[in-house]
Amino acid sequence: MILIDGKKAAAELREQLKQEVAELKTKYNKVPGLTVILIGDMAPSQIYVRNKEKSANEVGLKSEVIKYPDTVEENTVLEKIKELNNDETVSGILVQLPLPKHIDKQKVIETINPSKDVDGFHPMNVGNLSSGYESSVPCTPLGCYLMIKKIEPNLSGKKAVVVGRSNLNGKPMTQLLLKENCTVTITHSRTKDLKAECLEADIIVAAVGIPELVKGDWVKKDAIVIDVGINKTENGLVGDVAFDEVSKVAKALTPVPGGVGPMTIACLLKNTVECFKRSQI
Repeated sequence: MILIDGKKAAAELREQLKQEVAELKTKYNKVPGLTVILIGDMAPSQIYVRNKEKSANEVGLKSEVIKYPDTVEENTVLEKIKELNNDETVSGILVQLPLPKHIDKQKVIETINPSKDVDGFHPMNVGNLSSGYESSVPCTPLGCYLMIKKIEPNLSGKKAVVVGRSNLNGKPMTQLLLKENCTVTITHSRTKDLKAECLEADIIVAAVGIPELVKGDWVKKDAIVIDVGINKTENGLVGDVAFDEVSKVAKALTPVPGGVGPMTIACLLKNTVECFKRSQI
């Protein structure tokens, strides 16, 4: 079995981006800029944003983090986003989720200029992705897609099962696989006989948030299995896939942690570079 090493894949992608940023700097005499807005002091968000900043600096991006207390008024955040929309040095804008209850997530997402939406959450980018047009793709599914393509460059005709239907992962993942001519079944926690659906799949992407849901006898021999889940249990962090069981049958499998996570941040940097390049045309 191939253990899909997300750290290694992310390091390779960052190295490619570093070279690309250096070339863009030579060509345009400026570099892509990523601005992250962080509201409140939730530890996971702070760690995540710190990692984003470190990775951005590593590849040569201009990186900025704007911090607000969780008491900040919604209008202050929206006005700051509008200001960043008009700032030519900012290629990508990201507002770290989750947000405090008094701030409307959808309003925040829709205020970001779609051409600077590095999370790929703006309705215009969602629509473009589902229509097969150029768009920013949400970072986690993009990372999953790139890892699948490393294992199997030609996905045409493959059967794929996506477990989970969230706007963050399941739906965009489905669109990416459809674009590669896969036959895609999108399933979720209420699907009848989920095991039977999974057993049909050449590719399984598990993103449903149920610890070790996908068992060894749910996976056909030589399937590629991508585990997006991160669940806290008494035994530490586990994914949505029962790793020990599935590793005995799968052709390739991502670990948790160290699989999809590192690629998510690397893909954020990739999206920032792509937004910059589109803005120069």
